[in-house]
Amino acid sequence: MKQQPIPHTPYSVSRLIFGCMHMGGSWSAGEPDEETIQRGLEAVEAALEAGITIYDHADIYCRGRSERVFAEVWKRGVARREDLVVQSKCGIRFADDPAPGVPGRYDFSREYILASVDGILKRLETDYLDILLLHRPDPLAEPEEVAEAFATLQAAGKVKHFGVSNHTPAQLSLLRKHLGQPLVANQIQINLLFPNAVDGGIVAGYAETGVATRGEGVLEYCREHEIAVQAYAPLAQGRYTGKAADEADERTRAVTVLVAALAERHGVSREAIALAWLTRHPAKIQPVIGTLNPGRIQACAEVDKVELSREEWNALFIAGRGRKLP
Repeated sequence: MKQQPIPHTPYSVSRLIFGCMHMGGSWSAGEPDEETIQRGLEAVEAALEAGITIYDHADIYCRGRSERVFAEVWKRGVARREDLVVQSKCGIRFADDPAPGVPGRYDFSREYILASVDGILKRLETDYLDILLLHRPDPLAEPEEVAEAFATLQAAGKVKHFGVSNHTPAQLSLLRKHLGQPLVANQIQINLLFPNAVDGGIVAGYAETGVATRGEGVLEYCREHEIAVQAYAPLAQGRYTGKAADEADERTRAVTVLVAALAERHGVSREAIALAWLTRHPAKIQPVIGTLNPGRIQACAEVDKVELSREEWNALFIAGRGRKLP
């Protein structure tokens, strides 16, 4: 698989990221069973065979079970820790934590970040994370406190590099002002049916958009400051590559038809076309694929076989936004 550098790091990684959210199988408490572990290891083996070298976690995924399953990758000799780039996220807290009645919320306090990383490392059975991402933005975050946590983690060798998820340009700018390290990544939702990060730059100054954009300028900001853009849900949960057409709305059906036609034209999977729309963008967007199906992992890896023309890229963009360009 084609490789690309992560800015401000020594890493060159696959342009597809393997998302481990579903690896734990269940969101219930307790240790994963052997069937869940085997399914996760088979998925990782397929990802490794496809050339994927970077793996994405979060401390909340399956309530920590996903990280526990992934630890078996090096415990059982599927891959060596030093051959993989592993990132995880923290900052989302479940309801009833630490006491009944407490709401689900976001927490970027110094104490919580430090405790979260210790938990992540314990579950992954590793001494360090290559990258730590802050999950959804905490409205009560104090950037000075975040900076203290990052400095402590880096000095202890527990985290090598830092990034964020779901952050707007203004949130990125405020945080960067206080950090002693560069932010190396911002993971946001982008796909053909949710092209808002791209659309925000198209509809500026155009009053009749009909679409609320999120974080206008986030792609441009990340390009300017050399922050890698990672796209989660790049296949929109399979809505235009696998689910029944009668479950889809008109816009989704239009995207589905076009993706299928382009897949046939290029001789690749439909997944490859949808992912190629992201990788074709000059921000060098890295899709985070979340399937555990080895066949579908291989289908995603076919993205390396195609580069969309400008005309094909824009046809997909227009179909996804549901109306012509202004």
